[in-house]
Amino acid sequence: MSQINKLKILNDPIYGFITIPNPLIYDLIQHPYFQRLRRISQMGLSYLVYPGAHHTRFHHALGCMHIMQKAIEVLRFKGVSISPDEENALYIAILLHDIGHGPFSHAMEHSIVENVNHEAISLLFMDKLNADFDGKLSLAIKVFKGDYNRKFMLQLISSQLDMDRMDYLKRDSFYTGVAEGNINSDRLIQMMNVVDDVLVLEEKGIYSIEKFLMARRLMYWQAYLHKTSLVAELILTKVLKRAKELTQKGVVLPCSEPLRFFMKNKIEREDFNDNVLDQFAQLDDFDIVGALKSWQHQDDVILSKLCKMIINRDLLKIKLSSEKFAKEEITKLIEDLIKKGEVSMADASYFIFKGKIKNQAYNKTAEPIHILKKDKSIEDVVEASDQLNLKALSKPVTKYYICFPKHLKEN
Repeated sequence: MSQINKLKILNDPIYGFITIPNPLIYDLIQHPYFQRLRRISQMGLSYLVYPGAHHTRFHHALGCMHIMQKAIEVLRFKGVSISPDEENALYIAILLHDIGHGPFSHAMEHSIVENVNHEAISLLFMDKLNADFDGKLSLAIKVFKGDYNRKFMLQLISSQLDMDRMDYLKRDSFYTGVAEGNINSDRLIQMMNVVDDVLVLEEKGIYSIEKFLMARRLMYWQAYLHKTSLVAELILTKVLKRAKELTQKGVVLPCSEPLRFFMKNKIEREDFNDNVLDQFAQLDDFDIVGALKSWQHQDDVILSKLCKMIINRDLLKIKLSSEKFAKEEITKLIEDLIKKGEVSMADASYFIFKGKIKNQAYNKTAEPIHILKKDKSIEDVVEASDQLNLKALSKPVTKYYICFPKHLKEN
């Protein structure tokens, strides 16, 4: 009987060849929970702005594992002791860090499930996989939760300069064509070291870190928080809210069984038993897109209109401002919409709404990016840098938005 070769090599457009380091990692990648990530878009509805942005979370997770391999190689070369078990735990933790993402992730976190973030669901998946794999993920889960005694390992997985950010900036920049997001991850990894159990970057890599932080800021405004992507995601949230409302009133909407399950039930963190997790594991982008295509023909005018907006990319108008929008502006738009006899006062909030977005490229109050200076002292990157821009990057920038149908007059 022939044995499957589990030490595969994959071709990645960003890094070239990626190797799967051992049979356990191969088996995790082959698991249906992980294969689902092939059907979860990395950038949600951003393809409505950047047609190339169709890459998946599967792509991203493998990329993160690849650069984790590079980071471990560099750290060991510099004398940092990392045992084979710790190495494997780092691979597993970074590979599975996004496994809890739902379809069009951020829209899901506010509609299909209630107040449950993807990190919490990732942990539930890891626990379930750990049971399936006879406890072989225990150390990875400890590292992922920050319960392991070697602090730098968590920093490699989740910090302001982790493998996750390094991959998604480079990858998303490539697939969107937003060149400003391209970073030199090889240089950043070569500059890594560990001092007193803390991840540091050598001072000679400071310009690469400045470029990384600037790239992150530009990618947020140009891609992740691009106003068209933002309004599309907000409309999708409204679609799911409306569909859930109708389903719970007894209206039968055509959709897949896993999606129907979440439409019918209010699911919060404490409701996530094995059955709910299995239902969630069957949800992907195709369930949502299939539902949008069906629901655009529904009798419910609100659901139908909202679905057509996304399917045909004929979205609501969105205005951004650094100042809050006056309450009177919203009231006037709602009055105009009601006058046209299109919706009732109760339903106007599906088409006219406001909110805010925030971007902070570097958070000084969180775990800082540590710079190892030539005299062996350690300093926060903002203090070590001669770039005044970095101080500006550590200030949060808030923008306010208002969304409304295009045919209404702007005030």
